[in-house]
Order: sequence, then C-alpha cells, then structure tokens
Amino acid sequence: MAVLAESGSNPDVELLYDINGLARSAPHWFDRTMEFVGEYGLLLAMVLLVVWCWWSVRRRGQEDAATSVAALVWAPLAAGIAVLVNIPIRGFVSRPRPFVDHQGLDVLVSGKTDFSFVSDHATLTMALGVGLFVANRRFGIAGIGLALLEGFCRVYMGVHYPTDVIGGFALGTAVTLLLAPLASALLTPLMKAVERAPKVSWIVRRRAAADVPVVPGARRSVEPMDSEERDLAA
Repeated sequence: MAVLAESGSNPDVELLYDINGLARSAPHWFDRTMEFVGEYGLLLAMVLLVVWCWWSVRRRGQEDAATSVAALVWAPLAAGIAVLVNIPIRGFVSRPRPFVDHQGLDVLVSGKTDFSFVSDHATLTMALGVGLFVANRRFGIAGIGLALLEGFCRVYMGVHYPTDVIGGFALGTAVTLLLAPLASALLTPLMKAVERAPKVSWIVRRRAAADVPVVPGARRSVEPMDSEERDLAA
C-alpha cells in the first residue's frame, strides 16, 4: 500500500491507517453514526453514567454515601483540570493532525485545525471513567470501557493518532488519581456538611421515611400487628 510505504515503519502511523481504513469500507450511515458517537455521543453517555451513579449512591443511602458523592463530584472536576493541563502540552508538542501529514485518510470530521497531541476527548472520558471507578467500581468499569471506545472512535474518524489517544488516557488517569487524595480531603467534609443540612441532604442520600416531618392532622399509616404483638398488647 502506497500510503504505508510513504509512512515508513512507524507503528503509530500504520495503526492509524489500519483503524481508519475500516471507515473507508463501512456503509455511509455507519460512518455518520461513528462521527456522532465519537464527537458527542460518548461524552453525553459519560455524563449520564455519572448522574446514574449519583442517583444509585443516594438511593442506597449507605454510611459512606458522602464519601462516594465526593468522589463523583471530583470526577468532572478532574476532567476539567486535565483538559486545562493539556493546553500547554498541546502547544509545546505542536503535533499536527494526522490528515495534515498523511494522505489517503478518510476524515469524518472537518474543521479540526488545532494540534493533535493529546486528545481532549480521550482525556475527558478517561478522567471521568477513572473518577467513577474511585466512587464505584461497577460504574467505573463501564466508564473506562466507554473511554476506550472513545479512543477508538477518534482514530477511526481520522482526527488523532493512536498515541494521541494513549497520551490522553494517561493524562486523564494521572490527574484524577494523583489529585484524588487532596480532592477527597476537601470534598468529603463538604458533602458530610451537605448531608447534615435538612434542605439539601437529598444531594447525598435519599430521605428516609423516619426523617420526613409529620404534618399536624395528617394520618399516619400504621403497620398491622402480628399475633404475638397482639398477645403482648392484651
């Protein structure tokens, strides 16, 4: 293949052509689907997964709910910090997008004029996935799986090299885990304070029936007594 000959024996470029080559033989509707999923869909799915995890944590209302919610709050904060950290990295490396230096790529998204290393999408999704894993392993595994799929989509779309994606995964993971102890030390007391505040405690845990104030004059449901309780009452 001519393009591979031009790219030499660089595994990064060869893998780029191998993955992006799948787009050339795929149906048009599938490419359009991958374009939406890789650009917006998986980011939206990650946000919904974080919300779902939060809803599950507060519904169970366990003793460590404040710690788990604090970890969930940290997940999007870590993603935002990781993207900010990436700004000077991209400027320093100044790596052009793959379609600038390599011909024959099937580029599914136009208008990408910024630098390629590292991928913001890969950084965001992996930071969210690792943050979810810190809060809840089951949701975290699903989140990391979505992040891996995001990385594949970015290469499939022809807008990133595989190493751009790997760099994004590393950056998102590093920022999330390295700053997690500090974030936990700051956010956990805050979430515990929220849990103790009656008006906003629902953010951390669902209010139990015993915590609901009784309105004067309102009828309260009484559970029927079993036979042993009736004998004792008599």
